Amino acid sequence: MTTYEAAGVDIEAGERAVSLMKAKVARSRRPEVVDDASGFAGLFDASALLRYQRPLLATSTDGVGTKVMLAQQYGKHDTIGVDLVAMVLDDLVVCGAEPLFMTDYIACGKVVPERIAEIVGGVAEGCRLAGAALLGGETAEHPGAMGPDEYDLAGAGTGVVEASAMLGADRVRAGDVVLGLASSGAHSNGYSLVRHVLRESSLSLDADLPELARPLGTELLEPTKIYSLDCLELARTVDVHAYAHITGGGIESNLSRSLPGHLDAVLDRSSWTPPPIFSVLAGYGGIEQKDMDKTFNLGVGMAAIVAQEAADEALRLLAERNLPAWVLGEVTEGTGQATYR
Repeated sequence: MTTYEAAGVDIEAGERAVSLMKAKVARSRRPEVVDDASGFAGLFDASALLRYQRPLLATSTDGVGTKVMLAQQYGKHDTIGVDLVAMVLDDLVVCGAEPLFMTDYIACGKVVPERIAEIVGGVAEGCRLAGAALLGGETAEHPGAMGPDEYDLAGAGTGVVEASAMLGADRVRAGDVVLGLASSGAHSNGYSLVRHVLRESSLSLDADLPELARPLGTELLEPTKIYSLDCLELARTVDVHAYAHITGGGIESNLSRSLPGHLDAVLDRSSWTPPPIFSVLAGYGGIEQKDMDKTFNLGVGMAAIVAQEAADEALRLLAERNLPAWVLGEVTEGTGQATYR
């Protein structure tokens, strides 16, 4: 007899995965979440927006890229969901939006309930760290299209910002200070190049390298830092003009997106030392500095552009929140580019 299970789809395994993840998802709950008994949709009480004069909804969607392949290879699945949340919700905070909720989607070759629960548990933890609710999601089994140990994940998030408080390039002024907010490592960008370096150098993820304090795989799978709550508090407390989430394209490319066409951000490369993982990749991969610059965050996960008189207070507040930050550069007259002096 031909059955769905014979075709490679195990409905019972999917149901067990949902059961295993419920407690983890509950930890990301916000007061505005409304239960939907059917389970077909996630509900969020929009009356929470009544406190805004002109609420603007912000939305973002993203994935984790080929970092998932290293997670599969290394057998570590509990943090890749944190990476997903960071990639989605930290894009929202760039305009000053508070993340409200997120949904996720996991496609896999075979539903292994414990593994799916680990992945979703990471998403839920990331949402908790960002102050957002994991409002819903979907897990799809794609036998034949993906191997039994393969999976990919994506997500979408929604936030809100008061129109008059929206941050961006139009607020940036000559004389502003650019702050670098430390990354937790390579975050979730450049992993196709990372995997190329691993292949060409024959480095193992289990390798213990003198430059690193832990195995290479553990270092590469360090979850992406989530900045949402720190950036929101900073914007509430001091005169922040713009943020830039440093993702694919590196510092210069992403910071340029937050500048008006008549100003530059002039950065001081000597103001910080990139974490050792970047020198490891450059050294073992023979990667030139210009390619490192346009591929990786090099230790700067988020940049904040603040008024000159607010810089000291901003650094003090970030230090209190245990987020390393420093003066990365300054805003000058120019042509809308971020460059190194």
